[in-house]
Amino acid sequence: QVQLVESGGRLVQAGGSLRVSCAVSGLTFSTYAMGWFRQTPGKEREFVASISWNGSSTGYADSVKGRFTIARNNGANLVNLQLNSLKPEDTAVYYCAVGYTCMPYNRASDAKYWGQGTQITVAS
Repeated sequence: QVQLVESGGRLVQAGGSLRVSCAVSGLTFSTYAMGWFRQTPGKEREFVASISWNGSSTGYADSVKGRFTIARNNGANLVNLQLNSLKPEDTAVYYCAVGYTCMPYNRASDAKYWGQGTQITVAS
C-alpha cells in the first residue's frame, strides 16, 4: 500500500521561510520522480515543483522559481520543499505526489499517487 504523508505546514509571516516534507512508503521511492502541487478553494491543483528520481533534474513553476527548492533523500524516502520569501499568494494546501516515470513532470495528470496535503498560510 502506497502512502505519502506530508508534514510541516503552518502559519508563517510574509517574507518568512518554511520547509515541508513528504514521507513515502510502499514503493521503490528511488525510481520515481516526485512533485509538489498546491491548491486553494475553488481552483484547480497547481504545479509547484518536481524532481527526477536521482535529484539531478528539477522543474519549478514560474511563480516560485528562485524562492522554492525541491530536494529528495532516497535513503530516507523523503522529498522536501524549502519555501523562502513567502508571499500571501503562496497560501494553499500543498500536496506531494509520485510521478508515473522517473523524470520531472508538471501536470497533475502525470501524478500516480497523492498525499493528503498540508496547509500553509502566509499572513501579510
